[in-house]
Amino acid sequence: MARAFLVVMDSVGIGGARDAASYFNGDLPDIGANTLAHIAQACAAGQAEDGRSGPLYLPHMERLGLGAAMRLASSVPFPGFVAEPVGLWGAANEVSPGKDTPTGHWELAGLPVPWQWHFFPETVPAFTADLVEYVATMAGGDGILGNCHASGTAIIAKHGAEHMRTGKPICYTSADSVFQIAAHEETFGLDRLLALCAAVAPRLHDMKVGRVIARPFIGNANAGFTRTSNRRDYAIKPPAPILTNWVQDAGQRVHAIGKIGDIFTMEGIDTLAKGPDAQLMKHLREKVETAEDGSLTFANFVEFDSLYGHRRDVSGYARALEWFDVEIGKILTALKPDDVMILTADHGNDPTWPGTDHTRERVPVLIAGAGQGGIGQVAFADVAASIAQHLGVKNQGRGRSFL
Repeated sequence: MARAFLVVMDSVGIGGARDAASYFNGDLPDIGANTLAHIAQACAAGQAEDGRSGPLYLPHMERLGLGAAMRLASSVPFPGFVAEPVGLWGAANEVSPGKDTPTGHWELAGLPVPWQWHFFPETVPAFTADLVEYVATMAGGDGILGNCHASGTAIIAKHGAEHMRTGKPICYTSADSVFQIAAHEETFGLDRLLALCAAVAPRLHDMKVGRVIARPFIGNANAGFTRTSNRRDYAIKPPAPILTNWVQDAGQRVHAIGKIGDIFTMEGIDTLAKGPDAQLMKHLREKVETAEDGSLTFANFVEFDSLYGHRRDVSGYARALEWFDVEIGKILTALKPDDVMILTADHGNDPTWPGTDHTRERVPVLIAGAGQGGIGQVAFADVAASIAQHLGVKNQGRGRSFL
């Protein structure tokens, strides 16, 4: 019986979004943003030499059709990637109003976002007085720190010592629809931080804020502060059944790897494995070896986005891509004859672009195990429809299968 593996390379966009002019980094529209093409250009120009060298080298994804998908998505020039594809390939367009993680994943799972997310203004303060009072009360204190748009590492460096002294949580946001709470794992307590985020999440969700994110950290003012891997996202529950529900309701198993459990609030998910990307790749390999017939394995590799895209680290992003290509190449050879694996992304995050926000882009759709050729430009929701057809479950979304 067939199995399916859906692998999201978080933020690995390929440019060309038709509505890029409506999305911004600061005052600059995302027109022309292209995560992969601009990384390839920088590598070829010798501008991404930290920990790696030379042109961007992704032979396994190139053979699946990555270069062809990039040429289909936009006219931004890029060097290399001329191998003849041996897989199915295309580029996907997003229709939901957003360029964030939940929006992209919901739509890939068959559910375009049915509302406008709430975004906090780029003002100081960013949050209303009543929301601040509510969060402070739930935290058991008399105030918060931060209350602005900020980089997570920068705001922890700025307020970490005061937080440890006063116990006030550090609250901040970004260009995404998020409310983030940072707190020290030892002086504030990890369990207390998670409980606080869980407690305030319903109010933020009522406002249509997509996620409340717990951002624990350790360290001190002298040694510096470091965020830990115990981040947790408290996301709005999808308002309708999604791909994971379709599969589970058909009596088939669903395995989540990485942020998938958080993004979908564990809807339709049987098992969850978390950790850094290197560990997640091991979990993916294990599922290729052991997952049941008829199962869906849904994985997200977030470090392209979290460690390199937002930080505008071109070399780091290129290193991560080349590492991923090597590892996914090993996994592709282990697929069974009836398996399908789809590699795609949820949005862009061009590390050469001004600002620190995601970029509105088309994304690649690379399919192993389903023949050879181009599928053209498709919709994000077509990914869910295609997996549903492959697994023999009912498509309850708006997409159409390209398989």
